[in-house]
Amino acid sequence: MGEMITIPLDEYQALLHAAEDLDDLRAFDRAKAALATGEDELVPAETLKRLLSGESPLRVWRELRGLTQSGLASASGVNRVQIADIEASRRKGSLETARKLADALGIAIDDLV
Repeated sequence: MGEMITIPLDEYQALLHAAEDLDDLRAFDRAKAALATGEDELVPAETLKRLLSGESPLRVWRELRGLTQSGLASASGVNRVQIADIEASRRKGSLETARKLADALGIAIDDLV
């Protein structure tokens, strides 16, 4: 067995809290770096509310980017009618379609599903 030490419980708990605080600071630094490099972005609370309420993610992200359906169609190469059908939940669209739309919106495919 390795060497052991004994410390009072309150010191041990203080060390645990300090370790948790350090983890939080590191996570904060990673988040700030991701924002600074453009790897991540801040999303308005209203956008999150719309997504969480079940609104079409494609519509929410398209409107956040300030695009019309025609504008997104031009940027992605996906037919505008297909975009309208996906937003209205009449069709799902293929994985390739989702990739094109996500790329045009600057988001991950996971953000559309």
